[in-house]
Amino acid sequence: MTKKKSWLDKLNEKIEPKIKRIETDFADIPAGSNMFIATPQLIDQYVKEIGFGKRIDTKTLRKDLALEHNADYTCPVTTGIFLRIVAEANHEKLQQGQSLEKITPFWRVIEPNSALAKKLSFGQEFLIQQIDEESE
Repeated sequence: MTKKKSWLDKLNEKIEPKIKRIETDFADIPAGSNMFIATPQLIDQYVKEIGFGKRIDTKTLRKDLALEHNADYTCPVTTGIFLRIVAEANHEKLQQGQSLEKITPFWRVIEPNSALAKKLSFGQEFLIQQIDEESE
C-alpha cells in the first residue's frame, strides 16, 4: 500500500503548467479562450511576493498569472486546489518548526469566510489571526 502524500509532497510535485483552449463556456471563462493551468509551485511563488500587510484576492491572482503566461484566463478550479495545497503545505512547515517569516504568507490571499478557508485542516482562526496581526 502506498503512503498518502503529505501537503508538502503535493506542493513539491513536478508538474508542468499548461495552456488549454476552452471549447465550451467554463466557470467565468467563455468558449474559445486560452486558459492557463498553473502549478502549486507557481501559486506559491506568486503568494511569496505579496508584501507584508497587503492582501490580494484570487481574481487578481488569476488575472496576473494569465497575463504573465500569455493566456486569457487562469483556471479557477485548479487555482483553488493549488492555493489549498500552498496553505496546507506551509502550515505543515510551521508545524515542523519553521518560523512564520520563512513560510509562504497564504493568509494574504485566502479570505477567512471563503469556501476554501472552511476546508483547511487547521481552520479559519489562523487566517484571521495572521490578517489581524498584519493590519495593526
